[in-house]
Amino acid sequence: MNSIPLEMLGLLQDWRIYAAIAVTGLAGLMRGYSGFGTAVLLAPAYSVLWGPRIGVPVMLVMELVVSMQLVPRAFGEANRRVILPIGAAACIATPLGAFILITADQDLLRRFIGGFVLVFGLLLTSGWRYHGSRPLALNLAVGSLAGLLKGATGISGPPVILYLLAGPEAVKQHRANLILFFGSIAVISVIPPALGGLIGWTTLAKLLLLLPVLMLCVPIGARLFHVLPEPWYRRAALCVLVASGLIALLA
Repeated sequence: MNSIPLEMLGLLQDWRIYAAIAVTGLAGLMRGYSGFGTAVLLAPAYSVLWGPRIGVPVMLVMELVVSMQLVPRAFGEANRRVILPIGAAACIATPLGAFILITADQDLLRRFIGGFVLVFGLLLTSGWRYHGSRPLALNLAVGSLAGLLKGATGISGPPVILYLLAGPEAVKQHRANLILFFGSIAVISVIPPALGGLIGWTTLAKLLLLLPVLMLCVPIGARLFHVLPEPWYRRAALCVLVASGLIALLA
C-alpha cells in the first residue's frame, strides 16, 4: 500500500489536482458567501476528475470540516423549528443513499450528478421557488429526499435550497438556515463511505492538498457577504453551477 507522501507526490504530477485546486477555491468562496456551494460545485467537478467513488468521499470530508467552522454562529441565527426536522430526516435517509454510491455504475452516477446540478442551476436561474407553507410533514419529506441525494451523490442542497429560499426569513437567516442544515447532515454523511472502504490513502492525500485551499477561501467568501452586491454574486454562482453540471453530464 502506498503511503500518503507517495500518493501526494503522484498527485502533484497530475494536472487534475491543479484543476481541482482552482474549483475548490471557487467553491470555498461560494460557501462562505452564501452558505452553500461546496457540494453542488465540487461533486460534479471531482466526479469528472476522479470518478464519484473517489470524488464524492473527498468532498464529503471537506464539507464536514467547513460545516464545523460555520455552524456555531449560524445555530443562533437559524430558524431551528424548520431546519432541525429537515436535518434529522436527512441524517436518517443518508445511509440509504450511500448504498447507491457504493454499488451504482460510476459513469451513470457521474452523469446523473451532472444532470441534477444542471437542472438545479436552471431552476435557480428561472427564479422558481416553492411558495407554499412549511408544515412538519413536508419538512420531513424534503429532508428525506435531501438525505437520499446526499448519500448517493454528495449533493443534498438543491431540494432544501429551493424549498427554503422562498420563506419569510431575511437573507441573513436564509444563509444561517442553510449552514445549519449542511452542518447537521455533514457528520452522518461521511460514515457510510468510510465503512464502505471508500476513504483510503488516495482520498486522504487529496484532502491534504485541497482542504487548506477550501479553509482559506471560506472566510474570504464570508467577508465578501458583507461587501459584494448580491446580484453580482448570484449571476456568477448560477453560471458556475450550470457550467459544472454540463461538464459532468457531457464529459
